[in-house]
Order: sequence, then C-alpha cells, then structure tokens
Amino acid sequence: MPKVTPASQKPENWQAHPDAIAALVSGRHGDAFGLLGLHKTEGGMVVRAFVPGADHVTALLDTGIALDLTRRDNAGFFEGRAIGAAPPLGYRLQARNGGGEWVFEDPYRFPPILGGVDDYLLNEGTHQALYRRLGAHAVQHEGKHGVHFAVWAPNARRVSVVGDFNRWNGLIHPMRKRTGSGVWEIFLPGLEAGAVYKYEILDAAGNLLPLKADPIGRQAELRPSTASVVAHGESFAWSDAEFLAQRGKTDWRRAPVSIYEVHLGSWQRRADGGFLSYDELAARLIPYAQEMGFTHLQFLPISEHPLDASWGYQPIGLFAPTARFGTPDGFAGLVDRAHAAGLGVILDWVPAHFPVDSHGLARFDGTALYEHDDPRKGFHPDWNTAIYNFGRMEVANTLYASALYWLDRFHIDGLRTDAVASMLYLDYSREDGEWIPNAQGGNTNTEAVDFLRQANTLAYALHPGIMSIAEESTSWPGVSAPVHAGGLGFGFKWNMGWMNDTLDYLARDPIHRPWHHDKLTFGLLYAFSENFVLPLSHDEVVHGKGSLLARIPGDTWQKFATLRAYYAFMWAHPGKKLLFMGQEFAQGQEWNFNQSLDWHLLDTHWHQGVQHCVRDLNGVYRGEPALHARDCEFEGFRWISADDREHSVLAWVRFGAVGDAPVAMVTNFTPVPRPGYRIGLPEAGRWAEILNTDASLYGGGGMGNLGGVHATSTPWQNFPASAEVTIPPLATIYLRLERG
Repeated sequence: MPKVTPASQKPENWQAHPDAIAALVSGRHGDAFGLLGLHKTEGGMVVRAFVPGADHVTALLDTGIALDLTRRDNAGFFEGRAIGAAPPLGYRLQARNGGGEWVFEDPYRFPPILGGVDDYLLNEGTHQALYRRLGAHAVQHEGKHGVHFAVWAPNARRVSVVGDFNRWNGLIHPMRKRTGSGVWEIFLPGLEAGAVYKYEILDAAGNLLPLKADPIGRQAELRPSTASVVAHGESFAWSDAEFLAQRGKTDWRRAPVSIYEVHLGSWQRRADGGFLSYDELAARLIPYAQEMGFTHLQFLPISEHPLDASWGYQPIGLFAPTARFGTPDGFAGLVDRAHAAGLGVILDWVPAHFPVDSHGLARFDGTALYEHDDPRKGFHPDWNTAIYNFGRMEVANTLYASALYWLDRFHIDGLRTDAVASMLYLDYSREDGEWIPNAQGGNTNTEAVDFLRQANTLAYALHPGIMSIAEESTSWPGVSAPVHAGGLGFGFKWNMGWMNDTLDYLARDPIHRPWHHDKLTFGLLYAFSENFVLPLSHDEVVHGKGSLLARIPGDTWQKFATLRAYYAFMWAHPGKKLLFMGQEFAQGQEWNFNQSLDWHLLDTHWHQGVQHCVRDLNGVYRGEPALHARDCEFEGFRWISADDREHSVLAWVRFGAVGDAPVAMVTNFTPVPRPGYRIGLPEAGRWAEILNTDASLYGGGGMGNLGGVHATSTPWQNFPASAEVTIPPLATIYLRLERG
C-alpha cells in the first residue's frame, strides 16, 4: 500500500490548537468529536487520533492510501492531512509500538446514531422507548458491528465510557454530547455483548466523579461488583402468545386473583446456601405455585440492587434483572414458563426512592440530576435514600420507560408500585419545617401525582390486560379510579386498613375478641371504595413482628385452627388475595431473607394441613364465581350476621352474576363449637358444605354439617330462608346453594 508523507502546512490552517490538544490528553476537553476523527479544515481533510501508548499511527484510508499521522503530543495525540481526500471517507487506524502492531476502527469517524427526535422526546418527557435508545446496545452502524452507548448527563464537562476494552481509561473514549438534550453517545466498533462498562464523568467544575453504572443498563455484574454489562439483543423465543391474548381480554376486577408473593433469594436455596438460578426457580417454583392454585406470582423487586438486606427495595438498575439469579434471558425464561403454566407474573416496582451509593444515580453528573437538591424534597428520612424529581421531564421519562420496559421486554403482567403514600405527600414522615409546601401551599406532591397518572395511563394503553397495583396506606381518594375520573389510574390498591385491623384481632385472646369485633366488620364500610387487594405480605412477618402463626394466642391446636379459619375468612372477603411465601404452610419463625423457608415443617401434619387448606381455598375461590366475580361491587356482598360479637361469629353471602350460585361464609373465632346456629339465607334448598377448615385433612377435629344443610322458607336476619348449621370451633365453613 503506498504511503503519503503529511505535507508541511502552517499550523493555523489545519493543525489542532495546542490548547485543544492539551485539554484532550488531560481529559478536560468537552467535545472530543469536534477534535478527533475526520475533519474538513481550511487546509483540507485532516485525520486526528488519540492512541495512548502508540509510537506511530497510520490512517489506512478506504481509497487505499496509508496516511502516516504526526505525533503532536507524547501522550498519544496524532494528526495528519489527507491531501486530495473528500468526505465521506472511511478509514481504519494502524498503531505500533515496541510491543507490536494493532489495527482498529476509529470510533470518532462514525456519525451519531441518535437524532433530533430522540432529543425532542426526551426533553418533552414522552420517549416511550427510551430503553431502546439510551443505555448500551449491540448494533450494526455504518456497516460495522459494535456497541452504541448513550447516557443523559447534561451538566457534565466530559463523559467517557470505560471498561476492560480500554483498560478503564477515561481518556480513550470520551463521548459526543448532544447539546439539544444533554445526552452523550458513542459507537465503539468491534465491541460485543457481554462487555463490562461504566461511565467516567467530569463534572462542570472539573472534578472527576466516582465511576457510574448505566442508569438505563439492561444487565449488571453480580454484587459486590457494580458495573453494567452490555446485554444481548432481545432474541428470546417467547411461547406465550396465547396467554397474552387471553390476558388482554380479561377484566381482573371480575376474575380470580390469588397472588403468591415471593422473594426469589429465600424461597428455596441450594444445598450449599447459594441462590437458585432463574432456570432452577422456574423448575421448582412454578409447578409449586400452580399446584397450590395461585393465579399470579409476585416477586419482590428484582431490579439490580447492591444490598441483599434491602430485599430489592433500594434499586440501582431500574432496567436490569438482578444478576443474583442469572441473565436477563434467564429471567425471561422464568416468565415464559410461568405463562405456560397459566400463572401471571407481577413485579414490585420502586419509583419512590433510590439509594445514594456512589455508583448509582445520586449526584449523577455532579448535580442533583435525578433527585432534588434541597433535602426537604430530595431526601427520604425513613430509608436514607434520595427522592426522584418527578417534575423534571427527563426523570419522569426514565421512570415511565422503566415500567414499560418490564412490560414490553419481559411480558410482565402487572406492576405493584411500592410506597405510593411517600410519593403523594410532601410531608410524609416529616415534621413541620422539614418539608416545602406545593405552589398552592398544600402538602400534595402534585408532580408525583401527575407522574403516577401518566405512568398508569401509558401502561394500560400499551399493554392491555396488565394490572397496576398501589401500595398506598392512607385514605387518598381514587387510587384505583381511572385518570379521566380524577383518580390515580391504578387498577388495584392494597387494603392496608383491613390487614392491620384483622391481624390485630387475630392476636387477641378469644375471650377478649367480643370487645374487638368491629376490627373484622369495619373494613366492609369502605370495601368497595377502591378495587382492593387483601395483602398478607412480607411486611407482616419481619422486623420483630414474628410469623402469623406466632402472633396467634393459644396452644398448638388453637393457633393452627385460628390461622386456617382466618385464611378462609380472607378468601371469602371482598378483594383479591395476596399471601407471602411460607404463610401457606404456616412458617413458624419470622422470615429471614438470608436463608431458605423452613420447608422441613411440612413433615408435620399441622403444617401440611394449612398447606392443603390454602390449596383448597384457591380451588374453591377460582371455581366459584360468587367468590370473585363481584369483588369490587357492593352488589356482590350481603351481611347475614355482622353483630354477634358475643359469640365472635360472622356470616355473609357472596353473589356472582345472574345464574351463579351464591356462597355463604360462616366463621367462628372462639374455641367453642356452635351447633344448631341459625343463619339467614337468600334461598331455600340444599346448601352444600364446600369447605370446612375443621376438616381432618387440614388438622382439624372433623366437625361439620355432613356435606351440607337444608334451608327452609323460614325468614331470618332479613332473608327469606334460613338453616341451622354447625359451626366448628375456630373454624370457617363455606355453603353453596345447589340449584336444579
């Protein structure tokens, strides 16, 4: 190949200014693409390159000419004039030193991948596919395979991508800044999926920040390592088209929803104490949940997080399934196998706060970029975490995109938004003087309200049939009302009041329960004000609360009988169901996130009995439309007996659509049997006993109604018919009308 010696030319015509070179080689230059690569100057076309460690650099032009570049700085800055060349002009760089020679593509000869539409949509906060444009993506660009990196850091002086591919040297690959949006990007030809990387950021004052993980990174290293990983493309072969089509037709308010809440790191573990992989979880967890009759799995947050003890609620990677259990494709496989088994998958999603670990979002470009600068708005006193600035369009856009990413990329069926109350109120967990009122002088975080409404609107519009669920612990009106009706747009809300009241009742000695009877009835005063989920979640078995079984008074028989009766009370109560793992077999100890559940307890009949009871409750609940079809409508519920506090007995009847058989529930929260107890019923005829928590199979005494009772046309309790029933001690029974 012929060589051309660079022509002698006055520096002012084509050579880079010495100050610009000094800024580049010291890492202080803010526009590397304006200096490096191929440029048209007054003196003609110029190729400039920065190759630390090279003694000689030659540009191998696509025209067949080898252009030797002159070293202008010993740090590795080279340039040369290509006389007669004209754009577009492709080339590769050939570098040499005492150790050998290497040839590579110059990233600085490639045009940008992002465009003005990306800038506009990000600034406007409406870039629904942000995760397809920012982050790291293995792509083909200008005929070359490589990885495109893009990150939002508008206040940085310089951003570089670093990794093993450049010896973690931020001087080698400074990125191009898109002034219209504050996004920095670069295409690195030859790089492949699996590369480990971070961003090196120089703030506006010239300070070098700790290396940052990618905010839109779709894969991460296993803790304690904290770098991002270039994820493979979305090539997973899904097999759930039929499931998704059926999901899109389902109104979950009128369908059975029984959720098994799981912490993937402690449901089961390997014999050596290590985590199960996503594949191993799919092989064990899915058949178990299916056999138990649950309709959905709900996972505590699996977004990448640095601290196991946070259970995932302090996420760093809002787009990355945690590496604790494997790769993103491994997680996709888990969801796909759940769908094949007829199980939906719900994820905990945490837009309420984020940790301040140095490699995360806090002070990302040297400023309060994702958070508020004022700690009265930007810092969470409860969790020592930062609060997102929901009023900043780019921040809100990132969070919307995160929600949509899980629904899109992983076919997730629902998102449960954590700590919504902390988002809604500016004075949440703060004293006077510790918070800033809104523009109207109130305590409502109007920016968070707008964000939640938009997130729910987008999720439901783009992914029909999903569920959006709020953990909201206050009396905020319309949490599960549509946005067009003034609500927040969630599909469901956790019923924290019901949970607190009924668990308080459960902890009372039966002799004291008559004085707390309203704990069980009060929830019906507001049961239809929202679309509720009844949650017996992980929060109820941690922080010294003990297990559900442990808080129930009495001997072993009383504890287990009461728990079974309570579960049946819950399954008949209006509202969807959620049970945290281990509660289905009455784990005796408080949940420990650092070890497997106590599966050995199933060697005893007491625990087996509770497990069988929950399995049968799910079966009856799913099979009887009266128990789920009108969970969110007051017409689906009618009291039979709400005021028999003396005997701690409650009874009601559930209705489905016209033609569905009604189901009556009667529960007795004392250890005293109630034979010959008359209850009113909506119709005369035979009522089959379809569930009895005192059944011998469940560990009970076997007392019951010999398969059913006959209701006569004897009016009672404002019903046209009635029957005498036997209510076993500490038990709940279900009776279904048999027609025809």
